[in-house]
Amino acid sequence: MTDTPGRAAGLQTSATVLTVRQVQDYHAMTLVAPAVAERFRPGQFVALAVGGADTARLVRRCLPVYEVKPDYGGTVEVVFDHRGSADPGTGWLASRRARDRIDLVGPLGRPFRLPRDPVRCLLVGGGPGAAALFSLADTLRRRECTVHFLLGGPTASAVFGARSAQRIGDSATVVTEDGSLGGAGTVREALPKVIEESGADVVYACGPTPLLRAVSAVATEFGLPSQVSVEEFLRQTAACGTGLCMTCVLPMIGDDGVTRMVRACTDGLVLRGDRVRWGDLGTIPFDALGAPRALGGAL
Repeated sequence: MTDTPGRAAGLQTSATVLTVRQVQDYHAMTLVAPAVAERFRPGQFVALAVGGADTARLVRRCLPVYEVKPDYGGTVEVVFDHRGSADPGTGWLASRRARDRIDLVGPLGRPFRLPRDPVRCLLVGGGPGAAALFSLADTLRRRECTVHFLLGGPTASAVFGARSAQRIGDSATVVTEDGSLGGAGTVREALPKVIEESGADVVYACGPTPLLRAVSAVATEFGLPSQVSVEEFLRQTAACGTGLCMTCVLPMIGDDGVTRMVRACTDGLVLRGDRVRWGDLGTIPFDALGAPRALGGAL
């Protein structure tokens, strides 16, 4: 059984930059935001305004949270990718310095559902989204769960948190497509063996959409529940992060078997992997509730 969390309303605050550092291919920014740190639950995200007070850039950047420290000044650490990016917004974030101010809204979205009893948990991640797994791991360990990691990426520098996973996990498996770190291969290829060796009862995942699709399929094959954070889908589609703009909708099957279009930012970020219609992302399936009918079709 799991605790079922509700969606967060989020607070708007002016956060102070504490540090900005490069971590392999990514940037990690630590912000002082006590009220947000106090309310945060693993799997939630924050939305940062970019460009400063006089900018014409209206769209916030929705970012996963790596770590919060409510007891140490109330800090929130986020991770983002600016490697080769043409996005001036993340470029602006990467150029911030200590004591700069950033308008922040958070925490937002539904967090991971947590087991009520100690179970064996497998946390699967790739890219900067893997950052969201580490606050989850800390919470699971406090609930006396065993925590196993599987992290992957195309190269060693694209794998976030490998050392942290080895330090805090009961086991940690790392795979890279070019074999530059850990085993050679993909997360999809390594996952069945890791599930068997860890004896996992539940699978949590965060990372690129193809990874989430593969994790959901493999977990279903093993009869395991999966929870996936669709943070990459949100980053690529969201304009507001609060559900108002309706740009981050995706098709999901409900308990009644009916497909509905849900918002990644408010109905997620965390969703049941087996309920997402991965092959229909970016579309409105014809059988979804409220889907538009073709002209001339039956009424």
